[in-house]
Amino acid sequence: MNSYGQFCPLAQAAQLLCERWTLLIVREMVAGSTRFNEIKKGVPKMSPSLLSSRLKQLVTSGVVEKSGGNASPIYSLSPAGLALRPIVELLGTWGHRWAPSKLNKIDLDAGLLMWDMRRTVDTAAFPKRRIVVQFEYWDAPKAARDWWLVAEKDEIDLCLNDQGFDVDIMITCSVKSMTEVWVCQKSFCDAVKNGEIKVTGDSKLIHKLQDWLRSSPLSRLGTLARGP
Repeated sequence: MNSYGQFCPLAQAAQLLCERWTLLIVREMVAGSTRFNEIKKGVPKMSPSLLSSRLKQLVTSGVVEKSGGNASPIYSLSPAGLALRPIVELLGTWGHRWAPSKLNKIDLDAGLLMWDMRRTVDTAAFPKRRIVVQFEYWDAPKAARDWWLVAEKDEIDLCLNDQGFDVDIMITCSVKSMTEVWVCQKSFCDAVKNGEIKVTGDSKLIHKLQDWLRSSPLSRLGTLARGP
C-alpha cells in the first residue's frame, strides 16, 4: 500500500481503499459474497493472487474479518467495512449518472452479468416450484453462450451446463442488450419491442419476469431523483 505521506483523513482513506480493485472487493462483500470464489466471480479479471493479497490487506486494516480457518475461510465486513456501504452506493450512483459505461466490448462479460443478476432474483415472484430460465447470448464466446438460472426452494443456482431440466422461459439476445437493461440504460419492455431481446415460454411467468429478475441495485439507485 503506497502512502500519500499526509495526515489528512481523506488521504488515509484513499491510500487504503483507492488501490485498483479494492473498492470492487468491498462492493462484492456488500452484495453478500463471503467466500473467496464468490468474490472472485465478481472480479473475474483480477488474478487470484492479487485478490488474496488485497483481502489480507483489508483484514490487516480492520475493514474485513476472516473466520473459519485457512482451509475454507469466510470473509465478512467488520463494523468499519459495513460503514463503507453508503460510500459504495454513492459512488455507484455517481458513476451511473456522470460516468456511465459506453458498453464497449471491453466492458462486456456474460459471466459477470449472469453472476450479478443471479443474486438479485426475487424467488417470491414465481410459483413455489422449480423455475428454469435459460439465457442464450448469441455474441458471447462459445463457452459462455448458454446460461441457466434455476430457482428452487428459495435458492438460485447459476449453471453454465444444461442440467436437463425443462426450461420455463428462454431469453435470446446479445450480451450488450441484456447489459443495457441490467444497468438501467434501456427498459426491458423497449428492448423486447425493438426485437433486441427475444423472450419465449410460459406466458404467465413471462408476465412476472421483471419482478423476478430485477436490475442492478447500484444502477437503480442512480436513476432515483435523490441518491442514498
